[in-house]
This record gives sequence, C-alpha cells and structure tokens, in this order.
Amino acid sequence: MFAARGCRTLIIVDACRSGSEPGAIFEVPGHELTKPYGGGLNLHDFRWEHALFAGKAIFRDAFPDDVIVFLIEAEQLDLGLSLSCRVSQAVMKVAARIEELLRTPQEAVPVG
Repeated sequence: MFAARGCRTLIIVDACRSGSEPGAIFEVPGHELTKPYGGGLNLHDFRWEHALFAGKAIFRDAFPDDVIVFLIEAEQLDLGLSLSCRVSQAVMKVAARIEELLRTPQEAVPVG
C-alpha cells in the first residue's frame, strides 16, 4: 500500500481458488474486492484486499482510485517454482492485457 501512494493506477495480479477451471482469468475493479482487516494480531492474514482498504483510508486522495485486480485460477497451490501449462498460458494473457492497458489512455479502457 505504501508503494501505491501517489500512483494513478494500481494493477494487482494474484492466484485464486474459486472452483473455476484452472487458468480462468478474472479482471475485477479493485473497489469490488476491497475489505477492512478483521483479523487478530497475525499479520500473515493481512492481504492485498486489506491493504487496498487501509491505503485508501490512510492516504485518501494520494491512493489510486483506479485499481484493477487480475485473478488467475490456480491448478495447485503446492510449494514449487513452476506453473502448470494452463496457468502459464493465462499468465501470458494477463501480461498482454496489462500491456494493452498501459498503451491505451485510461479514459478509453473499459475495466471489468
């Protein structure tokens, strides 16, 4: 959240487990996923959706309103360094979409 302060746009990419097919891609406006932190004193539970909420609360107008979250359905979440073929292909699609967002003026880019 500290690194996002002063940015116009914030793009987050993460894995998810929604029950969809592995490699499924979800492009979601950040405001739909923002939520306050309700955990205890264990900061391992403090995730990016909590950081979005805290960043906006702390930095107000200096925190980006334009937040785009890409979630890629994981095939497995075991320890390791490699991605499955389907997830790797999804990562390439998300990278291409991010390049498109960076090349296109923000007011012309539909989000969601």
